[in-house]
Amino acid sequence: MHNANCDLSRQLDRKNQLKSVKPSSLSVIIKGMKVIPREAGRVTYSTKIRELKNLPFTEKQKAIIIGMILGDGCLCDNWSKTNSRLIVSHSIDQSEYIWWKYHELKSHILTPPRYYERNRSLTIRTISHPEITKFREVFYAQKRKIVPQNIAKLITNPLVLAVWFMDDGNNIQRNGKSCGYHINTQSFTHKENKLLAESLRKIYGTEATLERNHEKYRLAVWKKDSREKIRNLTQPHILKDMLYKIG
Repeated sequence: MHNANCDLSRQLDRKNQLKSVKPSSLSVIIKGMKVIPREAGRVTYSTKIRELKNLPFTEKQKAIIIGMILGDGCLCDNWSKTNSRLIVSHSIDQSEYIWWKYHELKSHILTPPRYYERNRSLTIRTISHPEITKFREVFYAQKRKIVPQNIAKLITNPLVLAVWFMDDGNNIQRNGKSCGYHINTQSFTHKENKLLAESLRKIYGTEATLERNHEKYRLAVWKKDSREKIRNLTQPHILKDMLYKIG
């Protein structure tokens, strides 16, 4: 999904560039200097986009973004490769969730969630922004999403854990009773999953084990006290429609 989101973002950028950018604003060479065209998208938005690029994200927004990066979010370069943007998609069944993300990050998003009939999903994307670029430098290596060594310092806000869990967590039930949690971290390596588990234990005192799943690894939380800690930490931030994830 992450690579597909990035590919979709590039396609839309190129489409908007060709449709809406005036010939006079296209790249030209002047005395050996390349003039970079305006931000991909509507020329009428250019002033607004410049203003938004100077608008910092709040601490709450940063926590949401980090949770999304650990989960379903993808950080993609803009068409000119000068900055990165955040893009995320959710199925129509999770429309309340993606609309919540949209409203929380609306200060840096130009358009509301866009619906794609082919996979019945809704997608949002931020403008390209220097702070998103910094996140990409931390969370990506050779175009692959990674877990950075300093991840423990980045997950100290329980809101990060809540968004990550709403993205990738699920409640394990047996005989109709909650008995554990999975965090679907299969996109990360064994070493990265181990680092995540160690960081959760260090910051929150929760015990997570690594499980094999389709030749990949994911995190599992089985101990009752650890499950209760995660539930108590995340519940204040979990949307009503997503409470089923924590049981």
